[in-house]
Amino acid sequence: MTGSELLELADALWNGREQIEEHHPVGYTGTLIEVAERTAFVPSFANVTAFETEDGLVLVDTGGLLIASVVHEQIRSWSEQPLHTAIYSHGHVDHVFGVPLFEQEAAERGWPAPHVIAHENVPRRFERYVLTAGYNAVINQRQFQVEGLQWPTDYRYPDETYSERHSFEVGGETFELTHAKGETDDYTWTWIPSRGILCPGDLFIWATPNAGNPQKAQRYPREWAYALREMAKHGAEMLLPGHGLPVMGAERVQAALEDTAALLESITEQTLELMNSGASLDEVIHSVKPPPELIGKPYLKPVYDEPEFIVHNLWRLYGGWYDGNPARLRPAPDAALAAELAQLAGGAERLAERAMDLIADGAGDPELRLAGHLAELALQAAPDSEPARTARAEVNGRRAEEATSTMARGIFSWAATEARKR
Repeated sequence: MTGSELLELADALWNGREQIEEHHPVGYTGTLIEVAERTAFVPSFANVTAFETEDGLVLVDTGGLLIASVVHEQIRSWSEQPLHTAIYSHGHVDHVFGVPLFEQEAAERGWPAPHVIAHENVPRRFERYVLTAGYNAVINQRQFQVEGLQWPTDYRYPDETYSERHSFEVGGETFELTHAKGETDDYTWTWIPSRGILCPGDLFIWATPNAGNPQKAQRYPREWAYALREMAKHGAEMLLPGHGLPVMGAERVQAALEDTAALLESITEQTLELMNSGASLDEVIHSVKPPPELIGKPYLKPVYDEPEFIVHNLWRLYGGWYDGNPARLRPAPDAALAAELAQLAGGAERLAERAMDLIADGAGDPELRLAGHLAELALQAAPDSEPARTARAEVNGRRAEEATSTMARGIFSWAATEARKR
């Protein structure tokens, strides 16, 4: 895809002529394009933005664990300048694995080594990743349906960190860095005033913000919205995000930032109002609704994360892990509860049969949710039951088909696959 074709696609997505479901923002890859003079954008699993200056390249993000070499090749097809400075927008592994390739190149050519800048929490994230490498391997295998994926334990740490704000000059140009909490606690968004370009990292991804991911560490929706409002004050002419395509023009950049902030603010305010009234997690989850005029925007659809999952994360952030149901304060083992309910129902096969009935043609979301409970109970009560295995596989397979988000689809698909393997 040429540069003009990519920008035409971005325009078509913005106007709804193309659907984001057909051009998923997380995982889209393409060819480097020059989006402005001496400014390149590499669409990748996690995007990379490159700036040529009089003293060398400045990169915002550097390429992911599996595709850093492809990103490096594309940048080199555009510029032979040495890498002067790399900025990590945050410490996720799809953003921070490209620097060693430039370092090797610098050593071979006698150039100064690249300098890496990040927020002070990035090294702490890397340390946590080493501590939980096994867990992260498991959940990412499940989320992205990649069996055998191994989580890295060797990271290129930043040379320089900062706390709240930091600016530096390369080749006479100023790069302004601001810390934010959002998808992570180690975010940096970058503003280049001389070029009118904003690099928000994953604080904008052409989708409902990834503020609820069920398997990942704490997210910060309220602080995320604040950061988006702060970015909007700069009046940027171009937004080059960590996922998804460029947003061109000051009016669209403003809308992208403010609409995303408004969605997060609404979900946060509704959740806190219910929590403050004494509602249980169950009541909150099934009461909070995203404003339809926002969730329907072409760049805010729940194709990666979901508003319901954001509510869970807000509860965890402000309310702890107790959900308001005393039976779950010190619960019985899942298998024991399942066995008791199966006995009352007339056997695990009866639960499995009812689950299958619920997913018959015409079943909607309420029926699929209930079927998920019953199928899980059936297999927990009778792990060797063929009808229970079949029900779990069929129910979760159907739920995966109906899911709109990567998060839900990955978990349901993995559950169906596990049941079939048994």
